[in-house]
Amino acid sequence: MENNLRNKGAVRVEQKTRRDAKVHRGAEHHKLKVSDKGRSYLRHHLEVAEQSYRSLLTKPLTTFMTLAVLAIALALPGSLYTGLKNLQQLGQGWEGDPRVALYLKIGVTESEAEILSRELLLRDDVAATELVTAEQGMLEFKAMSGFGEVFDFLDQNPLPAVIMVMPLDLSVTDIPLLQSKLLVLPQVDEAVVDMEWVQRLSAFVALAERGVWLLTGLFVLAVLLVVGNTIRLSIESRREEIVIAKLVGATDAYVRRPFLYDGIWYGIAGGVIAWVLIQLSLLLLNSPVEQLVKLYNSQFELVGLGFVDTLLLLAISILLGLLGAWLAVGRHLRQIQPR
Repeated sequence: MENNLRNKGAVRVEQKTRRDAKVHRGAEHHKLKVSDKGRSYLRHHLEVAEQSYRSLLTKPLTTFMTLAVLAIALALPGSLYTGLKNLQQLGQGWEGDPRVALYLKIGVTESEAEILSRELLLRDDVAATELVTAEQGMLEFKAMSGFGEVFDFLDQNPLPAVIMVMPLDLSVTDIPLLQSKLLVLPQVDEAVVDMEWVQRLSAFVALAERGVWLLTGLFVLAVLLVVGNTIRLSIESRREEIVIAKLVGATDAYVRRPFLYDGIWYGIAGGVIAWVLIQLSLLLLNSPVEQLVKLYNSQFELVGLGFVDTLLLLAISILLGLLGAWLAVGRHLRQIQPR
């Protein structure tokens, strides 16, 4: 019985040895986890992005010329958009505070003008009034016009008293209606609403908006052409490298990836330089604009690209760089095939 147990044990050991030999025979099989694949994919992208960045630095002249064209092509529509935004702000600032100027008749005394100003405050369609007497008007004219000596040769003040009326309803349709109602008052000689230039400004802003969109489309096409031509030259310079990579089994996605990162880097750098150019142009215009608005006693200030607009500019520039590279690679990569 003891011999039988020994024989069975020996058989079991031999069978286990054979199973282990079958398992370890030849190449071992390993199964990658999804997380490992993700890390490897990300690591490869980072390596390709770094290599693309370094390759652009190795040819500084070509890179600088390409970035200069891209920055100008992006800065021009960006500047037009900024100017349009400032025009809209200017129009909204004036439209938000329209007033009806009531020029009283020459024979109306200062006390009568004050009574009329108080009576207008009782109206349901008037929010506020401001009386500028004939004497105050003469002093303001002397201070602002530089022709104050003219009044010394006149027997009486030719300027009438003026009541500035702030409408309660600021809509474009109701202000002319209030103007017509105030014009029939016996003390009023003329009622003026300075809205015509605001309406012209609004029409000009609408026209400028169409022009900005049209020019933006043309500059977008220019950016795509510049990036595409630059990537095409890069592909031609690396033709032999691409052929060898395809011979050893490289996929189109693998070959395409470095050129796409070239387009992304061009987009990032071009967007940043374009933002700097826009801000510098606004900085140069800020002082003349401040002097101009002071003449009109306005609180208008130039506004540049805000945080959201800056992110939008960078996103558009990166997208255009990537799209231009994708189109160039997709077209020219198919023409490069190993013989």
